[in-house]
Amino acid sequence: MKNTALTDKHVALGAKMVPFAGFNMPVQYAGINTEHETVRNNVGVFDVSHMGEFIIKGEKALSLIQKVSANDASKLFDGKIQYSYLPNDNGGIIDDLLVYRIDEKTYMLVVNASNIEKDWTWIQQYNTEGVEMINISDRTSLLAVQGPLAAKALASLTDIELANMEYYTFKKGVFAGIPNVLISATGYTGAGGFEIYFDTIHSETIWNAIFEAGRPYDIQPIGLGARDTLRLEMGFCLYGNDIDENTCPIEAGLGWVTKFTKDFVNADGLRARKEQGVTRKLIGFEMIERGIPRHGYEIVDGDDQIIGVVTSGTQSPSLQKAVGMGYVSKVFSKEGSEIYIKIRDKKIKAKVVKTPFYKG
Repeated sequence: MKNTALTDKHVALGAKMVPFAGFNMPVQYAGINTEHETVRNNVGVFDVSHMGEFIIKGEKALSLIQKVSANDASKLFDGKIQYSYLPNDNGGIIDDLLVYRIDEKTYMLVVNASNIEKDWTWIQQYNTEGVEMINISDRTSLLAVQGPLAAKALASLTDIELANMEYYTFKKGVFAGIPNVLISATGYTGAGGFEIYFDTIHSETIWNAIFEAGRPYDIQPIGLGARDTLRLEMGFCLYGNDIDENTCPIEAGLGWVTKFTKDFVNADGLRARKEQGVTRKLIGFEMIERGIPRHGYEIVDGDDQIIGVVTSGTQSPSLQKAVGMGYVSKVFSKEGSEIYIKIRDKKIKAKVVKTPFYKG
């Protein structure tokens, strides 16, 4: 089990630690609901240093990224970020990721912790033109400072104009006295905020500086439990739950980042899939009757026939109702459709709704 550079901090703060993607990670401190509300209404800090980071650089860096990813990275400019995914050969998804353009010949890919080695091997096999690839995951720490007060809480630590940073852009600069820190206007919560990348040797300095600067805003540490409820309220996919190597990205609603204007891995197969139409779709739903949906629960119709499966589900702290995501037969995917979730062999009524569940 790997630790992040801040594991001792989490333990000292009384965090409940759990294994996640091969790392010893804090799942909660004060409690999931409390932490969830802190991020929605105020500001909180997640240690997400388990995530993977690859530097891709050289004359052919862009062409390699274009080949292995579905979105069109040629649209990026310096300081711009793009959501994308790595398609596999048989219609599924190796991983979803973020692509950062640092300059014309240098990019950073941010990948899921559980897929670091798999993604690296996959990209490497397409690296036939000598593109330099550097796996900086072990020496890079990442803190997500999320919530409506994030810019105010961090403002005193940097000259970068955080309040005016556009969503999905980033800047590099001095942060908490440390040079070459990358600050990104991204996150996995829908609450606004920043993700901060820096050399692991500065982890404690930066963690302490953030909590000192954020003290007037009642900044709090947040665990993976609230990270999951926050992302689910926004309808954001979680790799391993809502998408995986057997998931068709068109079924998963990822057509918007699948750009057939260029050639990429399995582009022809995905194009054919899109043209022939899918038989199932990823939907959001809310429970009408009492019950909490969980990953793997069956979704059935009024006649108790299986029509799909729940991929994510929770009791939404912000909405005070149970919500979930799952794949259903296309005929049941329309907004307002009545479906049932099998919970302990009982049919519990739900209805299909548009995501995000939380509109803020």
